[in-house]
Amino acid sequence: MPKRTLQEKLAILSDAAKYDASCASSGGEKRDSRDGIGIGSTTGSGICHAYAPDGRCISLLKILMTNFCIYDCAYCINRVSSNVERARFSPEEVIELTLEFYRRNYIEGLFLSSGIIRSPDDTMADMVRIVKTLREEHGFRGYIHLKTIPDAAPHLIEEAGRHADRLSINVELPTDAAVKDYAPEKNPDQIRKAMADVRVLREAGREKTYRGRRATKFAPAGQSTQMIVGADGASDATILKTSTRLYSSYRLGRVYYSAFSPIPDASATLPLIQPPLMREHRLYQADWLMRFYGFDAAEITSARADGNLDLAIDPKLAWALEHRELFPVDVNRASKEVLLRVPGFGTKTVGRILASRRHRSVRWEDLQRMGANLKSARSFITLPGWRAKDLDAADLRARFAPPPEQLALF
Repeated sequence: MPKRTLQEKLAILSDAAKYDASCASSGGEKRDSRDGIGIGSTTGSGICHAYAPDGRCISLLKILMTNFCIYDCAYCINRVSSNVERARFSPEEVIELTLEFYRRNYIEGLFLSSGIIRSPDDTMADMVRIVKTLREEHGFRGYIHLKTIPDAAPHLIEEAGRHADRLSINVELPTDAAVKDYAPEKNPDQIRKAMADVRVLREAGREKTYRGRRATKFAPAGQSTQMIVGADGASDATILKTSTRLYSSYRLGRVYYSAFSPIPDASATLPLIQPPLMREHRLYQADWLMRFYGFDAAEITSARADGNLDLAIDPKLAWALEHRELFPVDVNRASKEVLLRVPGFGTKTVGRILASRRHRSVRWEDLQRMGANLKSARSFITLPGWRAKDLDAADLRARFAPPPEQLALF
């Protein structure tokens, strides 16, 4: 293999990292270098939550240490049998890039992942060496997100969590059967065990020692995971049920959904076209409903027999249309739990409604000032001066769905 320059490696390995969606930087420990010690910060100017049009965070130096890999996961463009251009950073090169990019104000942190070279332990040891050197030798106080290798030795994962803000361990696909079919070298049980170990270490890091001192913090921004959507034929109901189990079992900060992208020289078992990106978007909306609005996966996906979300309208609106008997909701009398289920009402809007109700009745113009999406809510609410009249209209869904488009012939 020809020797590559640092710039050539960066072009290859930053492009190879674009398939990792789980790179949000929220929740990091509040540390900075304003006291004159070290460099970097996660506060003040801190992490810039800048996102690309496809929703991926671009504020971090997001790279693979290498796209060489000994595994042959069918859905992965960097699998061992894939005919792609390969490159590899040394640990010293990753450290140099991170520091120099930060000094030039290009980035506010590091997202580091890697293909598996030699063995999981060897690869994980190099990644730990990178973050440990950044923290201890260079005093780097910026945000670090490390993609953890579940097959690595537990002591390496533990050391990674002492230096990184967030760890992520990908479950890859929604079901164990799909993982075995498409990623035979990976063990779903081992993935879950690694996630459980991270949860235990995080909880131990919050407790005080027997002398009353706080234990060393472990991955203060939590752990996350990522599932590929559309590669294995799993329905949205299956995906969201898996997410529910992951949230409850491992106290994850986020589950990320990444629409499958067709890759060169793909296995014949994979679909020829990628699922619509709107499906990925609807899954994120449904995930939000489960985490902050009191919905469960079964009721969100009950509207359709195939268990998939309606791509034309958002999941909350789809649920409301299927349960019209529960509406209209009296904005001035309904509980918080009921208000959260009204289309067009977000958590902030509901909080403002409840606060305003302590003093006087909420009216239509009040909802406008509160930022409610009245285009969605108007058919589902009643309040002084307004009562929904079209709740039983046969064409109510059509009023919310986007208009039909004329497809091109070629």
